[in-house]
Amino acid sequence: MSAGRDPVDAIIDQWAAVRPDLDTRAMEVFGRIYRLSRAMGDRMEKAYQQYGISRGEFDVLATLRRSGEPYTLSPRQLSATLMLTTGGMTGRLDKLERGGLLRRSPDPHDRRGLKVTLTEKGLDVIDRAVGAGLAVQTAALSHLDDEQAGQLAGLLRELLTESPEAPH
Repeated sequence: MSAGRDPVDAIIDQWAAVRPDLDTRAMEVFGRIYRLSRAMGDRMEKAYQQYGISRGEFDVLATLRRSGEPYTLSPRQLSATLMLTTGGMTGRLDKLERGGLLRRSPDPHDRRGLKVTLTEKGLDVIDRAVGAGLAVQTAALSHLDDEQAGQLAGLLRELLTESPEAPH
């Protein structure tokens, strides 16, 4: 790859050679978003591994942490926020509970319900993991100045809010 070019440029060049009638601007944008998402996902996974958690488990702990004290939500609230089935959520909760990062207890207001709460250990792990993840993300943006990073965030926000299929 020559300087200033990326793998998406090669794909666009190939399409231009065989279908010069195509406007490939959207492919350029979303191809790069997809590749960045995959690359950053892998980097984030590595950042969280040092705390014994996966990205999915990070999401559960982070959702509880963001909820504020007492860091408690129902499994249903967690599933809705993370767009997971209850079965998918149960597996994550089981692993996190075995690791001592959260606990499940009966819901005092619903005898059939449960509450999920961060433990002290879980609070410590998520606070350290979120810092590690942010460091990875900040490093990835380090070649952009503040104005460029703000513009990029704004443009991506606009795309996301205008996409009816995107999770909100």
